[in-house]
Amino acid sequence: MCSILGLFDLRPGADLRPLRPLALSLSARQRHRGPDWSGVSVEPRAILVHERLAIVDPTGGSQPLRSSDGELALAVNGEIYNHRELEQRLARPYEFQTKSDCEVINALYREGGEHGDLGELLNRLNGIFAFALWDAARGRYLIARDPIGVCPLYWGHDADGRLWVASEMKALARLCDDVSPFPAGHYYDSEVGAPVKYYQRPWRDYDATRGVEVSRQELREAFERAVHRQMMSDVPYGVLLSGGLDSSLVAACAARFARRRVEEDDQAEAWWPRLHSFAIGLEGSPDLAAAEIAAQALGTVHHGFTYTFEEGLDVLPDVIQHIETYDVTTIRASTPMFLLARRIKAMGVKMVLSGEGSDEIFGGYLYFHKAPNAREFHEELVRKLDALHSFDCLRANKSMMAWGVEPRVPFLDVEFLDVAMRMDAQAKMVDHAAGGKRGIEKAVLREAFEGYLPDSILWRQKEQFSDGVGYGWIDGLKAHAEAQVSDRDMATAVGRFPINTPQTKEAYFYRSLFERHFPGAACAETVPGGKSIACSSPAAIAWDASFANAADPSGRAVAGVHQAALV
Repeated sequence: MCSILGLFDLRPGADLRPLRPLALSLSARQRHRGPDWSGVSVEPRAILVHERLAIVDPTGGSQPLRSSDGELALAVNGEIYNHRELEQRLARPYEFQTKSDCEVINALYREGGEHGDLGELLNRLNGIFAFALWDAARGRYLIARDPIGVCPLYWGHDADGRLWVASEMKALARLCDDVSPFPAGHYYDSEVGAPVKYYQRPWRDYDATRGVEVSRQELREAFERAVHRQMMSDVPYGVLLSGGLDSSLVAACAARFARRRVEEDDQAEAWWPRLHSFAIGLEGSPDLAAAEIAAQALGTVHHGFTYTFEEGLDVLPDVIQHIETYDVTTIRASTPMFLLARRIKAMGVKMVLSGEGSDEIFGGYLYFHKAPNAREFHEELVRKLDALHSFDCLRANKSMMAWGVEPRVPFLDVEFLDVAMRMDAQAKMVDHAAGGKRGIEKAVLREAFEGYLPDSILWRQKEQFSDGVGYGWIDGLKAHAEAQVSDRDMATAVGRFPINTPQTKEAYFYRSLFERHFPGAACAETVPGGKSIACSSPAAIAWDASFANAADPSGRAVAGVHQAALV
């Protein structure tokens, strides 16, 4: 994973002398994502800049990737997990210039996308990506983002009407007054002139899933394949292990494949056969204790780090600058992840597997206990998946990539999604009448992995990452914000922040830090309004009105509302 920056719609005969250094200087603002090498392609009508984090083919594979005739230039942030399969199935010969997994995009474009269905091309990719492709022969460019939006991407226009695209908003914030996120699951073709949604699945409609059964074995094997695919790496890697269900399942599957090299079809010994796991928390945190239990059971080389409240508070301005949001829950969880990424990078690890996405697929948030029927349960899952790029995907990607560590998310593998989301949501719902293990969220996922983890981990109830690192973290943040933000500040908040006006002092404090780096209405509008979990959900409020009064978006607070509602 890396960073890209593109400049398009240059006027014929435009003077490129000032534009090249401008593009390079803007790209440098996101070089933390790709500290290994920089590359640039300058054409009369387009400029592409790439900052590389070398994971696959580290000695080659520098970008932008060019076709042998020099007509195609491609800058990609991401990984294409099925690149070898796609290369083997090419119907039209293509002269590959590198061993990069991403170069297959150029090959597919030449094979069919050049004159055919770009959506079909993109739907063949199993990976996480954000890319810009320039076709010099046609004067055409293509911009695309992966189905869920795991990889960040922004775009906007400068004062001269030129189109810019970049991996992070900080590269464009002071240049483009209309900067906005590029939509997940879409592409933009300059010959069409509007974003096109390419990622559309039948399972988005509940009626297409009604009565569909997916066995526990099929679910387990699909996830194991996803983890196996995403272990593709030519550099040291590890797993994030909080001790919660999701990260522990990722680690359990990775541990089964770690000793063989994925890139050689498991025929050779892995270059780094010992699986390393990483966790962080305040002293005595629930996550550190649970992670140790999981690591001992799985036999990983485990590294549990502690941080102090003061260390977390000190980096808050840096965290907000890197993750580019003022969402309360996201900032709370990003801060320990940001600190953990620095520790991981110091150990020479450049890629980690993580557990994001499971709660949005299986209804892991506690308010799903109140879903009245399978249809509403499923529709809420789809809504949560659609919003994931603004919250958990953003958190995992930007807080880790701040230190040049690539996070991969097997639960959001497109093939696994097709298996897990075509299941009738009735099988995912909490069965309070049955009680016992069926009375806990995500029971169907837990049952699929019986025997893979100790019961204390496999059946551990959901806890927000920001809670699990230690309850003193959230309490301390609230107390600090109380001391920093006055009642008068809150009374006039709507005047200072008319877009998504902060409702708590903690939210006001984060918003003030965000504004320092990202001024203006366009930047403020890149963050969805409200709070990012249960108590902001229209469905949650419809299912139980008591959620509407939950001012604090932590998992602990929502759990309290949930427990009260059951009484």
